[in-house]
Amino acid sequence: MPLVNFANLDFDQIKTSIKDYLRTNSNFTDYDFEGSNLSTIIDVLAYNTYITSYNANMVSNEVFIDSATLRENVVSLARNVGYVPKSAKAARSNVTFSVDVSTYATKPESITLNKGISFQTRNFRSENYNFSIPDDITATVFDDTATFENIDIYQGTLITDNFTVDAYNPNQRFILRNSKIDLSTIRVVVRSNQNSSISRKYKQSDSLFNVNSESAVYWIQEIEDERYEVVFGDGVFGKKLESPNYIEISYITTSGDQGNGFDQFFFAGKLTSTRTGTTLSTGVSSILTDAESFGGTNIESIESVKKSASRIYASQNRAVTAVDYESVVPVIYPETESISVFGGEELSPPQFGKVYISIKPINGAYLSNFIKDNIKRDLKQYSVAGIIPEIIDLKYLYIEPDVKAYYNTNLAKSQSAVTSVVTGNVERYADSTELNKFGARFKYSKFLKIIDDSDESITSNITNVIMRRDLRVALNSFAEYEICFGNRFYIKNHGHGTHGGQIGYNIKSSGFSVSGIPGTVYLADAPYNDLNTGTVNLIRLNSITESVVVKRDVGIVDYIKGEVKLNPINITSTILSRGFPLIEISAVPYSNDVIGLQDLYLQLDTNNTTISSISDRISSGNDISGSNYIVSPSYANGSLVRGPVITRSRRIDDDDQSMSTTTMSRNRTRSTGTTTTSSTPTSTSTSSPSTSPSTPSSPSGGYTY
Repeated sequence: MPLVNFANLDFDQIKTSIKDYLRTNSNFTDYDFEGSNLSTIIDVLAYNTYITSYNANMVSNEVFIDSATLRENVVSLARNVGYVPKSAKAARSNVTFSVDVSTYATKPESITLNKGISFQTRNFRSENYNFSIPDDITATVFDDTATFENIDIYQGTLITDNFTVDAYNPNQRFILRNSKIDLSTIRVVVRSNQNSSISRKYKQSDSLFNVNSESAVYWIQEIEDERYEVVFGDGVFGKKLESPNYIEISYITTSGDQGNGFDQFFFAGKLTSTRTGTTLSTGVSSILTDAESFGGTNIESIESVKKSASRIYASQNRAVTAVDYESVVPVIYPETESISVFGGEELSPPQFGKVYISIKPINGAYLSNFIKDNIKRDLKQYSVAGIIPEIIDLKYLYIEPDVKAYYNTNLAKSQSAVTSVVTGNVERYADSTELNKFGARFKYSKFLKIIDDSDESITSNITNVIMRRDLRVALNSFAEYEICFGNRFYIKNHGHGTHGGQIGYNIKSSGFSVSGIPGTVYLADAPYNDLNTGTVNLIRLNSITESVVVKRDVGIVDYIKGEVKLNPINITSTILSRGFPLIEISAVPYSNDVIGLQDLYLQLDTNNTTISSISDRISSGNDISGSNYIVSPSYANGSLVRGPVITRSRRIDDDDQSMSTTTMSRNRTRSTGTTTTSSTPTSTSTSSPSTSPSTPSSPSGGYTY
């Protein structure tokens, strides 16, 4: 028999294997190992075998990036394919302040805010956080006031490392002595020697393209202990340093995500007269900022490095396929949280020669035009000729569940307790990674299980699903609009729709006003005979349940693709506004499994989720026969429209409507009417690439009035 099973890493089992081997020898058949000195020798052999096997196993694991567990090994393997893990990112903010120099005897013509720590703030635990600037900033004095406007500040401390090139050390390395460095803040300056006043700035490079022997560039690579090494050229690729060149490398060390969420700053910097260098100590105004600090992140995790490195290697520093763009864009824009890329050939009609990119940043909802332009510019070195990348704003697709949870009163503490635990589980699911990304899918069966498993008292649930898009409109001007849901619509009144005939009300909208039509109007649909498309009409409400068509054929609806297109229309006002005028449009999906297709970013809207707890009288034993059992419809009910209902006679708010439900809001539960106004950021829904229909399963329900 073999001496030991080398796949076995358990000490006791190795020891047992050695004893079993010795017993195969007739001299040790009836030998008492435990009572002999031979037992000590066996322990030594087993321990040695154990250590050897463990080391062999670890070595074999650490040489492959998929199985490696130590960060330095994962980083080293990623370096082999040209991938540099994302560094920590300093939270940043934008501030404005002024300096009054009227009290100074010698008034400066301009003032310089010196690089380094410039501002401070503190959290609720009275812990101070520094905010720095990586470069000097100069402002001109005008009317005794110098204004520093829209200055980008970074959470952390500015540090400078100095190196002198040693010709007698061919293996000299330039290792930064600190960790938690934000690589975007690195500044590298090289002088011929330490005493020289002439310096040259070096730029960071991530490849060898367009790099020659005189290129003043450097490369960054992560080494052990989450520190970084700066690598310079060798005279072939990049300019070679010579002795005694003097190197100054400045950078900001940061606390990562701990620097997010600050909006109160006080001045802690150094101001000097640009001409004389005199320090100015008074006259600083209060610090103004538009928003809280954001964008702070920690160093890239091991799991993320493993995933990203292989994808970057597969792209080979070029962008041809959609997967290539999904790999390259996060390198160009590290603040990418989620990305969706699709070719123009997937649209209807096709847009050949274009690739559409939608990016969800880590902080915020949309990219500024400045960032979009920078990304498109940086993509040129990766894109192939003839392909035009187009960066489009993401579009939010909201899911609004209507949950009716039945519970056994004998097992529940109270009705409110059941509602509370269900609300908590729904909120956690709404914040999960299964949603809140491109390509996400709302899994209906899993959502039902989450409700059922919320509490032991819950016996079942009836949950209806509604999906919503928010249309941002341009007031007082004619404009066309296209609202894509990316999921097939369910048609309530099969077989009854005709052109100009019975209104289907398969889509609902919030109220708005249109030029030339008095009062508040809403969108409604009427299916054609084919039940694939329909017309969009404008309706006015006489009551909650009675409407009249005021204008026909203002657009078309494609039930299969899940698209609503409005002809040129002049909208003058909207009932709802979240800093901009908008119209909420909702529909019932054909399948309860809703997909965030292409540029649609899927979210569960907890502000418009309704949760009702209903006593299960049969399970509770109060009504064994079921004569008084409360039946909940499997189809969505409610008003003809969304939001506040405005009739010819009066406005009927949510709390005035007849149907009473329990509406869930973030961190609270309250009794209201059918819907509430959401405060969730919305997306612009003007003309955009069409989306393809999702694969339908079975009808999920419609509206019953």
